[in-house]
Amino acid sequence: MPLHDDLSLPFQVEQCDVRGRIVRLGPALDRIFGRHDYPEPVAMLLAEALTLAATMATALKFDGIFSLQAKGDGPVSTLVADCRTPGNLRGYASFDAERLEGLELGPGAEAGLVPLLLGKGYLAFTIEPQSEDFDRYQGIVDLSGARLADAAHAYFSQSEQLNARVVLGAAHRKGADGRKHWRAGGILLQQLPLQPGGLTQEERGQAWEKVTALLATARHEELTDPRLGQNELLYRLFHEDGVRVFEPQPMVDRCTCSADKVRGILTTFSPEEIDSMAVEGVISVTCQFCSESYNFPLEAVQAARG
Repeated sequence: MPLHDDLSLPFQVEQCDVRGRIVRLGPALDRIFGRHDYPEPVAMLLAEALTLAATMATALKFDGIFSLQAKGDGPVSTLVADCRTPGNLRGYASFDAERLEGLELGPGAEAGLVPLLLGKGYLAFTIEPQSEDFDRYQGIVDLSGARLADAAHAYFSQSEQLNARVVLGAAHRKGADGRKHWRAGGILLQQLPLQPGGLTQEERGQAWEKVTALLATARHEELTDPRLGQNELLYRLFHEDGVRVFEPQPMVDRCTCSADKVRGILTTFSPEEIDSMAVEGVISVTCQFCSESYNFPLEAVQAARG
C-alpha cells in the first residue's frame, strides 16, 4: 500500500508569508469509486473535486462541513464532494451515460474535463459550521476554465481577501500489485495577513509571485506518484525559502447516512408521496454517496410520520 496517502499536511513557506495544505488521496478513492460504476473521466473529475474539498476544508479552522457542488448542462449534471470535520470525505456524480458515450475523449482530454463533462453552469462552495455561533456561508461562481482549479481561482478572486492558489491532479495508474488504483493530489497556497515588522507590501507581492510560479511547476505525475512523499514534494518546490511542515491530518472515506436519518427524511413527505414511493409495501432508498440501501415497511413510515 502506498505510504503517502489519505492525508492533509499543513505547511508554511517561512520566508514568503505563505501557508498551505498538501492533500494526497489513494485507498479512500478506491473505496469510494468501488461502490459506483463511474466511467474513468467522471471518476477523474470527482477525484479532483474530493481533493479540492479536502484542501479547502482542512485550511479552515472550524468544525462542520465544507462542500462543493457543481451543476452544469453537460453529460455530468451534478458533482458533489464534501469534507466533514475531522476529515471524513464523501462524494458522488450524476451523469448521462448516452451523452458521455458520444464524447470524443482522447489522450489529453483530462486537461479540459470541466467544459467537456460539466459544460456551462456554476460551482458552489458551502460552509456549514456545527456551532450555532457561526452562520452558514455559500459562495457561487460560474464554471470557467478547463479544470476545477480554474473555477476555484475564480472563487478565490471574488470571495477571499487574501491571495490563494491551488493545483490538482488525479490519475488511475498501475500499482506495485499490477492492478490499477486511483490516486489524487492537491496543493493549496494562501498568503498570510500583513504582519507588523514583517515583509513590506512590495516584498509580499514579489514573494507571492515567486511561490505561485513554483507551484505551477508541480506536475500531475508528482502530485499522484505513490513513491514521492509529500515532504519530498514540498521540499522540491519550496526549499529555497524554507518550508516547514506540521502534523498531518488523516482523511477517510466515511458517509453520514443512517437508517434513522433516511427514515426521518421520509417522514417529511406527504402521505400521498409516501404511498407513491412504496413497491409491494416497501420503500427502498439508496444513498447517492455510498450506495448503501435502506428498506422500510410502508406502514412503519406512515406510523413514524404520525
